[in-house]
This record gives sequence, C-alpha cells and structure tokens, in this order.
Amino acid sequence: MKLSLVLIMSLLSLLGLTAAAAPLEVGATAPVLTAKDQDGKPVDFGKVYAGGLALIYFYPKASTPGCTAQACSLRDQIVQLKDLGITVIGVSHDGPAAQKKFKEKNQLPFTLVADDDGQVVKAFGVPTIMFGIPKRQSFLVKNGKIVWRSLSAQTSTHADEVRKAVAELK
Repeated sequence: MKLSLVLIMSLLSLLGLTAAAAPLEVGATAPVLTAKDQDGKPVDFGKVYAGGLALIYFYPKASTPGCTAQACSLRDQIVQLKDLGITVIGVSHDGPAAQKKFKEKNQLPFTLVADDDGQVVKAFGVPTIMFGIPKRQSFLVKNGKIVWRSLSAQTSTHADEVRKAVAELK
C-alpha cells in the first residue's frame, strides 16, 4: 500500500495535478495560528516562535519511506539542533492518530502537527498534491520571520541541511 501511495503521488505530480501555491519568502512574517498536534492538543505557533529558532517542516505522508528518513534524520541530530536553539515541528495532512503512531514508532522527540484541514499548509503557501498532501518543504523562523527555507527539503540529510543553514545565518 505504501508503494502504491508513493507511485500515485509521483504520477499526480508528473501530470501537474498539484495545487498552485507560493511558499513564503525569506523575510516574510511567519503565520501565527493554532493547530492540533499528534495528541489532538493545540500548538500555538506564536509561542513556538517566541522560544527561539523554529524549524517548521512539511512532509507528504507519515510512515512512508522518505518521510520516515527525514524525521529520523532530525531525530538523530535533535541534540545538535536543540544546542542551536531550534524547536522542531513536523507538519503533514495526516490526522492525529496517524501522527501519534508515526511519532511513537520512530521515537520522534518533537511535535507533529496533524494538519488534516490544511490550514498550516495554506498559511505557509506550501504546494500540495491532490487531497491536500503537502510537498516536502522547510522553513526556519526567527523572531517571527522566515529566515531560511528549503523548497525541496532532503530526506536522510535534512538535519545537516538545517544545521548548515543556521551556520550561514550567523
């Protein structure tokens, strides 16, 4: 089933059946909104931004190979990311139950937002594949502003990509 979903998503993307969106530019004000996490509890993005650097990363589907590699890359370097003052928030179109299962199975030490209504994806301007499935993109937020973005975030080396971006910001 996972292979079928990946194949369908790839075909739809090739056919151009994606929702047009303009991802937020560097320098833009980061969206302040509230969404639910893997436990159905509210995540206040304004409070997340107030805590220092925030990585808001979007991924297509929990528990698929690429999304698992991306999440595990961040998990495996969470100490280094926290040492840089980064709070990590993952966002996908999955509901809370799927996000919770993904988090527990992979021992992810960060919040996963269940953006099943698409409000976070829309606010950040992340393009979607049919049915609101977001493309893989990442944004670093500092003082409420987008300071870096990756419109084609990597999977297994995503944490390295983020750390390099932070080093270049200094």
